[in-house]
Amino acid sequence: DNGKLPVKQLTAGIYLIQAEVADTDATRQRGLMMRNQMANNEGMIFDFGEPAAVCMWMKNTLIPLSVAFIDANGQIVNIEDMQPQTLESHCAKKAVRYALEMNQGWFKQKNIQAGFKIGGLDKLR
Repeated sequence: DNGKLPVKQLTAGIYLIQAEVADTDATRQRGLMMRNQMANNEGMIFDFGEPAAVCMWMKNTLIPLSVAFIDANGQIVNIEDMQPQTLESHCAKKAVRYALEMNQGWFKQKNIQAGFKIGGLDKLR
């Protein structure tokens, strides 16, 4: 077992994302800890079940990530870059239902920013 969670396909414009789904306390806490790498279009979607004040941090996370905080309608609220093995909190600017972690720079490379809609979130549960 490589610790991978069930994968659902999400979309960001023309881009497909193979997102592991973390939708329990245990899986959200573990997140991408202890992984050494992630393929380019792989990520992890955190589903908090309902809108909440959400912050992410990178304790025991070994790869640099970018996180998009996403509201219940699938719209990106803000995107933050996070450095490996740091304890700094990165927070959503308002209550969000989801957070999508991708390799650092993924959103920037694809010119995906706040206001952008992520597709496929309705199929997570």
